[in-house]
Amino acid sequence: MAHGPVDRRPVVTYYDDRLVRVTSAAVTVEGRVYPLAEITEIWHQHGTLSWRVLAGRGAIGAALVAPLVAAAAGVALAVWLDRSATITIAVIGASVLVGLAVGPVADFLFEHLDRSYARGSRQREIWLRWRGRPVQLLRTPDALRFGQIYRAVQRAMEAGRPIPPRRR
Repeated sequence: MAHGPVDRRPVVTYYDDRLVRVTSAAVTVEGRVYPLAEITEIWHQHGTLSWRVLAGRGAIGAALVAPLVAAAAGVALAVWLDRSATITIAVIGASVLVGLAVGPVADFLFEHLDRSYARGSRQREIWLRWRGRPVQLLRTPDALRFGQIYRAVQRAMEAGRPIPPRRR
């Protein structure tokens, strides 16, 4: 039998994926375990912007706008050519069809653009002060995952600290 106070609170899981697990007892990253009782501080840092990601976003924006610009140029060309009504209507009709082509493709492109923003455009790092030493817990370009893990560690640390008595 164990003597002395025993913590019988159930372990709460705040975050769990295949590489990172944050519980009310410890933070585990790629098999390395950091007990919450030994963590005194958490902070984060951001790296420099990835120009590759920004260029990809620009390319998606250009792909969205190009058919609309082509359609507007086609309508302007039809009016400027001043041909017969049949040719003008045919050129304008073809231009409108080109402009409408952006519709089905737009959903696909907006989804990629949205995912690009969720992933982020820079590396993000989570750092801990563990046993008095700074330790890099995680480095990821995925902004959404970074935020979820960082907040999970914060919540786990907050839940593990005793609440000081209120003064009257």
